[in-house]
Amino acid sequence: MFASLDPARVERLKAAYVVRNLDRGAGLSLVHHSDHQPRHGDLVLAEVTKVGYHQLLELTDGRKAKLYIGDEVLVAYGARYAPDHFEAELPDDLGACDLVAAGGVLGKVRSRNAAVSAPTTVRPLGLVGDAEGRVLNVSDLALGAPLAALRKPPTFVVVGTSMNSGKTTTVASLVHGLSRAGLRVGAAKVTGTAAGGDPWLFRDSGAVAALDFTDAGMATTFRIPLERLVTGSLLLHAHLMARGVDAIVLEIADGLLQPETAQLLDRPEIRRITDGVLFSAADSSGALYGVQRLRAGSHPVLAVSGLLTASPLAVREAQAGLDVPVYGPLDLQSPALAGELLRRALAEAEAAFVEDNVGEVLA
Repeated sequence: MFASLDPARVERLKAAYVVRNLDRGAGLSLVHHSDHQPRHGDLVLAEVTKVGYHQLLELTDGRKAKLYIGDEVLVAYGARYAPDHFEAELPDDLGACDLVAAGGVLGKVRSRNAAVSAPTTVRPLGLVGDAEGRVLNVSDLALGAPLAALRKPPTFVVVGTSMNSGKTTTVASLVHGLSRAGLRVGAAKVTGTAAGGDPWLFRDSGAVAALDFTDAGMATTFRIPLERLVTGSLLLHAHLMARGVDAIVLEIADGLLQPETAQLLDRPEIRRITDGVLFSAADSSGALYGVQRLRAGSHPVLAVSGLLTASPLAVREAQAGLDVPVYGPLDLQSPALAGELLRRALAEAEAAFVEDNVGEVLA
């Protein structure tokens, strides 16, 4: 059963970042399926019943809107993996649930960090469908196939020990340094939970194109099948290549111990597009562990960065046990240093190409 949504009502909704690619001017409907089990990315209209941890909702244009009890919000279902905030799963039904991310993700909180208060709760009013009552999903809003690129630009991947280890700052700093060196840079966050802050920052840092996994049709990437994560990552990379950029910087969210992150890094398709890895760590021991683990997987680690660089002592600790340099944000913003990292990435790519082809000949 469904009913058309009044355009005036749609205009009043607080529409979250996660649905920013939805054409709200097209005919929308409110779909009622009492026996429907939410799917990752299903669009839903919900009413705020209690304002908790998330007091603001990030809107489609990036503005943070204050939430009030009784607000109607346009959001999407999903799970969340965030040790610093919430661990949340997809709800089993269309009953009351939690706002688990400011970008507009609804789930059922399973656990939360002791420093975080109880979540904002909502009452779903119905799924959001098209004019014919077909339930809409974030996957329906994904980018289409890009134009074929004439060449593959050098691609950096930034990964870290955990969330809030400084990965996004590392990406933004490297983007800025490469841009200052006169290059057209594309950037994307290929995994995570819907939020606009990172893509906006990448643009502010000089990226001529900035995307994230929502552009590949995912509200979050926790609990998403690996094949879909690989396909989505390659889609974002291909769209950046189609823009004719000179270099690409990709961020993989969370940390090496997060299941999707670990699995994605091990995929040969991701290895093939990666020319250099920057590892972001919050402390020196994490830096040593991360580089060792990445090296064990034959990843071309170029440098370490992250929160540890705020402490000169932590940098010295890390550097004493590493054979790669440790760079802070200001270092990476240097066009000379960024250019040197680019040259090293190209050298790694050339060496890998030679090794692969020699292996094929010998085989």
